[in-house]
This record gives sequence, structure tokens and C-alpha cells, in this order.
Amino acid sequence: MRKSILTILVSLLSLSSMVAQPLPTSLIPSEPSKAPDYFCTWNIQGFCVSYEGDTRNMMTEQNIFGKGEWQDWASFFPRIREDVLFLLDDSWDMPLQYKPVIDQYYGLVSLDTERFPSFQGYEVKRIADLAARIKSYGWKGLAGWVCAQESPLDPYHEQEREYWRRQMAVAHAAGMDYLKVDYGRRQTDVNWRKMLTEVAHEISPDLYIEHASPKGPTVTDTPELDASLARVSDVFRTYDVETFMAIPVTLKRVLQVLGQRPEDGCQGLVNCEDEPYMAAGLGCLIGIMRHPYAGSLPNGKSDHVFPTTCRDVKHRLDEVVRAVRWHRLAEPFGMDDDLHVDSVMLHDSWLLDERETWYDPHKPGTTCREEAPARVSRRMPLPTVQAKGAVPYVLASRYPSGAVAVAALERLDGRRWFQPRAKVGIQATDVEAPLGVFGYYDQLTISYPDPIDKSGLHVMAQDLAGNEAVDITREVTIHGHRLVIPGRTIQRVGLQASTPGDKSAPGLVVKMLLQ
Repeated sequence: MRKSILTILVSLLSLSSMVAQPLPTSLIPSEPSKAPDYFCTWNIQGFCVSYEGDTRNMMTEQNIFGKGEWQDWASFFPRIREDVLFLLDDSWDMPLQYKPVIDQYYGLVSLDTERFPSFQGYEVKRIADLAARIKSYGWKGLAGWVCAQESPLDPYHEQEREYWRRQMAVAHAAGMDYLKVDYGRRQTDVNWRKMLTEVAHEISPDLYIEHASPKGPTVTDTPELDASLARVSDVFRTYDVETFMAIPVTLKRVLQVLGQRPEDGCQGLVNCEDEPYMAAGLGCLIGIMRHPYAGSLPNGKSDHVFPTTCRDVKHRLDEVVRAVRWHRLAEPFGMDDDLHVDSVMLHDSWLLDERETWYDPHKPGTTCREEAPARVSRRMPLPTVQAKGAVPYVLASRYPSGAVAVAALERLDGRRWFQPRAKVGIQATDVEAPLGVFGYYDQLTISYPDPIDKSGLHVMAQDLAGNEAVDITREVTIHGHRLVIPGRTIQRVGLQASTPGDKSAPGLVVKMLLQ
């Protein structure tokens, strides 16, 4: 009798171990991303003065935390604040109404008490208290803009290395996570920027130092300088662009550095600023420049920095959410030489109308033209792209974790901004790894090295802006080693959690699960 009972119990235990595990309700981890993505305050500063007053004077405690019109910046991006640093841009370190010229510009890590009157005490305490206040709103941490030079107003007059050791010690002790080094007398001095990165790492190995090569919105002919700066950076930023032509210009700038190898001790990450789907497709970081105050400027004029006539990115906040949340599944990775660039170039053009750019040399009636490679991939072969007419820019990357992302990006033609839909094919290596899909497609085919075992297989998908996965097994097709996802499925699932009125393209994660 005892033997029979024991046999039954063993059988029941064996059967229970064979019972299929429930499918996940969400494919996105609950833990915030480790990537140093950030929201930068520069454009909201400019917006508040309609880009006609002193943008620097808008960097105040009241604007960040106040509840008045155009204030409360700390409440932006509620769905991703835990994944994103809050970056104080130009002038958090100088008195109000100060009129800087380059020889007098600050280069200090110091919070000005006139701008931030609630934060008093010694240097470290002021910044630490501000960082704590920012984090209380749910942001990942505090980042700051720093001028690329030593301040002539500093009283200590040390050698530059000691000067920056002191500045970095303040940042580290105050709990800052990231410094954006920009402008200033040393902005193109590679050796100086290398020294700054070294000093920062001596003080704090966790403090990110971002460098950039300043340029106009159309200038891309500085590849040697860009490559040299990128190699000595934890993060290299691709710099300012006009919104309407941001995709081809930013892509060219990214490609000037992605194939480099960072120097020892430098992380070599690339921040492609406010192009979130490009960041996802190429393993880059995001520097959010858009903000939720859509529509006209406070003075009633149209917002020429984010024109609604082309792309209308302030009504495309969901794509920021999706790309940032993708970084929970796939952490951005640094430069390396496993880069593949198409020899075929795509040509975009835009006929400028009134108030569509902040760049003065570009006048209404001018046709702006740019070109960039049709396809780019990292750590995997180039995608295949088939279409009857125009094709999108297509980017693909295999992340170190094994996750794969593919992004199809928009085009410009005269006064038309559009997303061509194509049949895209990519190669992946790990059937169980997450797949990030961004943009519109006719069809997406993913090829794996071995035939896909369909027994007990479920293909799950989830809008990266949402919290609920759906089973799309019956909508996809599996042929041997290929998984084929229809474009209509990508569009439906990838927009499932869209904010009403948002114009973002789809962005979703797909994952194959055995049950």
C-alpha cells in the first residue's frame, strides 16, 4: 500500500513538472534600464522664451518644479522617468542675467543659489539636495551641462588636472551620474577632453563623461575630429540637427564614429540625441530633446524648432517611451569595428517654408538635400529590403545580450514626409532572444541558423509603450528556419498602447516561447 501511494505521488510530481508554464503577461522587465539615456532641458528652456529671449535665464528652480504655465519640467515623461536622467543644460552654474562671453564662461560644477534659492549650503550639499529632489519625482538621477574650459572666476588657480579633480569630486560626492561637456575654449581639444575623462574615472568610475564635436546642423565633414573625440569618450554625442532633416544627418554622424574602437577605460557609447528609433536600431543612447508642450510658442508663433509641418515630433512622445523601454531588454553598447554600411545612398530633400528651422542660413524657399546609406547593421549582416517604390532607411543590430533590433525610418521628398513600407529580412542567431521592431513594414522575415521547432511554440509580442503581451502565433508564419511577421501585425500590436493623438510609428518586442 505504501509503495502504491509513493508511486502515485512520484507520478503526480512528474506530471506537474510537465505542465506548461503560464505565458508571461509582460515581456518587458520591471527593472529600469541601466542605460544613461537622458532628458535635456535646452529646448524647453528655449520654448519658454519663444526662442527670442535669453534661453539661459529659464534654467531656474521655479521652472523645473513650479506649477505655473510652461513650468513643472520635472513632471515630464511619467512613464519612463525611472529609466532616464534629468539633465540640466546650459547655465545652472551661473547667476541670472549674467551675459557670458567665451573668455568669461563658467566651467564649474556648482549650483547657483540665485537660480535655485531652496538649495543652500556648501557646493556638494546643494547639488545633492537637488539630485534628491529630482529623484523624488521618479527620475533615475541628475546630470549636468559643463563648459569645456576652466572658469577664470575660480579662486584656486590650480593646474588644469587638479582643477578638474576638484570639480569631479564635487559631482561624485553630490551623486551626479553624468556630465555633458560642451562649448568653451577647449571644445575641439582632444587631449584636453581625454584628460577630463581620465580624471573623472580616477574620482568615480560610474560617472559618465559625454563629449561632442560642435558643428552646424548640416556640417558632417569632421570625421577625423569626431573619431578622435569619440575614442576618448564614455559617450559621444552627435550634436544639433534640424528636425526635418534629422534622420539622414544624424545617421551620417553616427557612422563617422560607430566603427571606431574606444581607448582603454572609455566606454565609447554613442548618443544620437532625439532619434529614438535610430538609437534602438543601432545600439545607441537617447538624448531626449522634445518635450510635451506641443503647439505654438508662448508668443503665439509656430514652433520652428519642432515644426508640425514635418515629423511633428512633439506629438510623437510614445516613440521615446518605446525606445527607452527597449533598453530594459537590450542595453546599448559601445563602438566597435563590426559595422556594415550599404554602398547605396538614399537622397532626401525638403523645400523649406516659413518657420521650419532654427538655422538662420536656411531661408524659406530653400530646398535642403541630404543623403545617407540605405542600410546599416552592427554585429550582423545587412538587412535585405524589397519594395516597389521608395524604401525606408533600415537599421539592424545584434546586441551583446543576443537581442536583435530592426528599425525602418522615414523619408523626405519635397514637401512630403513619409514612411515607405518594404519587405525586410534580417538574420538572427538566438531563437529565444528578444526582437525589437520599430517602424512600418509590409513584412518582416527573421532567419535563424537552424529550423524552428514549432511544437509547443508561442510567438508573443508587446507594444513597448504598454504592459500587456499578446499571442500572435496564429498571425505569423514559420517556414523552416524563418519567422515571417506581417506588417499589419506589427502595426496593430506596435501601436496597441498608443496615447490618443500620438503620431509615433510602431515599436514592439517579439519573443518566441516554448510552452
